[in-house]
Amino acid sequence: MVPKDCLYSKNHEWIRVVEDDLCVLGITDFAQSELGEVVYVELPEVGQSFAAGDEIGTIESVKAVAEIYTPVGGEIVEVNETLDDHPEKVNDDPYGAGWLAKLRMASADELGELLDAEGYEKLISQDG
Repeated sequence: MVPKDCLYSKNHEWIRVVEDDLCVLGITDFAQSELGEVVYVELPEVGQSFAAGDEIGTIESVKAVAEIYTPVGGEIVEVNETLDDHPEKVNDDPYGAGWLAKLRMASADELGELLDAEGYEKLISQDG
């Protein structure tokens, strides 16, 4: 299931706007299922700023290491420290407890470059 309240990148990250310029980001259910069992998550430092498309961290699974890219530019205001001890939350609940970071967007205009749920479902049906 692809939540309708998120926007999606072609790199399989999701973003949910929770306040005017504050958003939460993570990887999609499709991405975590492709990775397999997540064993380690490296997240950015709070206070770091990134441009849209920048690599902000990595996710290691038993099968691979994948880069995490931010779908929009901005400043990291919080990271999910629970993942330090419980990286499996990315597998168990990618759109909830498995979120990766909270970001204060530099420009909401960048949201227009992302896919809605329907567009993302089309993307992954072509990948599958």
